Amino acid sequence: MTIESLIQNLKNKDVEQADLDLINRAYLTAEQAHRGQKRFSGEDYIIHPLKTADFLTRLNFIDAPTIAAALLHDTVEDTGLPLEKIEKDFGPEVAFLINGITKLGKIKYQGVERRVENLRKMFLAMAEDIRVILIKLADRHHNMQTLDFVRKEKQKRIALETLEIYTPIAYRLGMGELKGQLEDLAFPYAYPDEHRWLMTNIKEKYQQRQEYLKKLVPILERELKKENVSVEEINLRAKHYYSLYQKLIRHEMNLDKIHDLAALRIVVSNIDQCYGALGVVHKLWRPLPDKIKDYIALPKPNGYQSIHTTVFCLDDKITEFQIRTKQMHEIAENGIAAHWAYSEAGKPDEGARLDEKKFGWVQQLREWQAEVSGTEEFLESLKIDFFKNRIFVLTPKGDVIDLPQDATPVDFAYHIHSEIGEQCAGAKVNGKIVPLNTPLQNSDIVEILIQKNKKPSEGWLDFIKTTYAKNKVKKHFQKKLHSFADRTVKNQTPQKAEIRIVSSDRVGLLKDISSILSSQNINIITLNTDSTDNPYPDIFITISAKDKLNINRLVLKLKEVKGVAEVGCKLL
Repeated sequence: MTIESLIQNLKNKDVEQADLDLINRAYLTAEQAHRGQKRFSGEDYIIHPLKTADFLTRLNFIDAPTIAAALLHDTVEDTGLPLEKIEKDFGPEVAFLINGITKLGKIKYQGVERRVENLRKMFLAMAEDIRVILIKLADRHHNMQTLDFVRKEKQKRIALETLEIYTPIAYRLGMGELKGQLEDLAFPYAYPDEHRWLMTNIKEKYQQRQEYLKKLVPILERELKKENVSVEEINLRAKHYYSLYQKLIRHEMNLDKIHDLAALRIVVSNIDQCYGALGVVHKLWRPLPDKIKDYIALPKPNGYQSIHTTVFCLDDKITEFQIRTKQMHEIAENGIAAHWAYSEAGKPDEGARLDEKKFGWVQQLREWQAEVSGTEEFLESLKIDFFKNRIFVLTPKGDVIDLPQDATPVDFAYHIHSEIGEQCAGAKVNGKIVPLNTPLQNSDIVEILIQKNKKPSEGWLDFIKTTYAKNKVKKHFQKKLHSFADRTVKNQTPQKAEIRIVSSDRVGLLKDISSILSSQNINIITLNTDSTDNPYPDIFITISAKDKLNINRLVLKLKEVKGVAEVGCKLL
């Protein structure tokens, strides 16, 4: 990577000469400041800011102050170059961005406190100017590519930090491809055993699936042409490894239950053609009725648009298709960076403020983080409000509301307005009155019934999910907070499961199994074997574990035991 190639890439994107001059001057300043410095990989340090800037240009984010700040992003912290000097030479906008990045780098804590402090600073930076976070994400992407050269004791911490902080932010900003890349780069360092198992077991299935999908392409091309559907491209979308592993956890580590290991993506010229392509796919193959998702008519709050459909394809194999326009594809891959690529000259609006409608959650997080003082409470709240899977429900007027999975009508009411939450007397979902503890589903239309003199019920604390709603209700019952704490502790019960092991009978088998259970800190409640003469007897073990992840790790370990043919798991 050289400055010449970066400048050429920007020229190809019609960046003005004055902006190119600014970027070139930023490079020369950074190169001089970093001269003599080396990365852990042994390469000149200047390669890192060049790669960071190049990554942003490949996202079509060509705002000149941002690219200049990316080139200079480590100079203040690592070389002692005064911020005042940068402001004098490059202007207040570049200096502001570098100051924001420098603040993010100064995390003095360790462990949980380090992660929480990092997150707090991230949210503050996002609310002020999203470009700071885009540079930080690009910086982390290159750092993850060179993680192998970092000291072993730091590798896992950096990988976990990437999974816990950077990838959720990338996802919430709509940057799906960056999220997937960061996850796959972190996976082998964060969870080496699980990564090794997945790579051993997935390679052949990936190849088989890709060969199968290649057979479908000419059939699709022929039928789409017949129906005059203007196709830009048809390509294969392979599921990212870490995303696949997360899905396997939800499906008892059974690869046969994963139908979107690889999918076909159809990119067409306009929205009408999207629905035309959907009609062709359904004419060719029978769709699964509950697997059609129209994110064009109902976009995700982060701007994602596409049509997803799953059909019984050739040989009755269940296959997923994604249909979108080229612009939708770029926004799905690059999120907020792509939004700006479609604005005038690819430049963000003044101040680079986030679109309130799409990214209002950033301001919301910024507001409630001040109310959550404890480190552990802050992290737990984030796991629910920020990191957890999301659902998208609608108001009666059609506005999309973004909530955590399993959120209830009360969470919805408080999200709309605190007064609506406090006066919530009932709820209608899809036109029918439902209990207030009903978990909402994607695409539900939710209407809140209010009563002026109504007050929050303490019982709501048993089922509401969002931190904002909990804080509002808890404030209403300040004197009774101890009862809420008691319920929280009571709900943290161990996860029980029944493990079924099919194996060849051999001496020492039970000893090996017991040893693994012990090493994973699993408590055995019952252990039974069948009494038949079957050479592959069933072993049934009822266990108690810390959580579901603990059980999934156990299943992986048991599958590696000599003589074990199959391991099944049923949560109790």
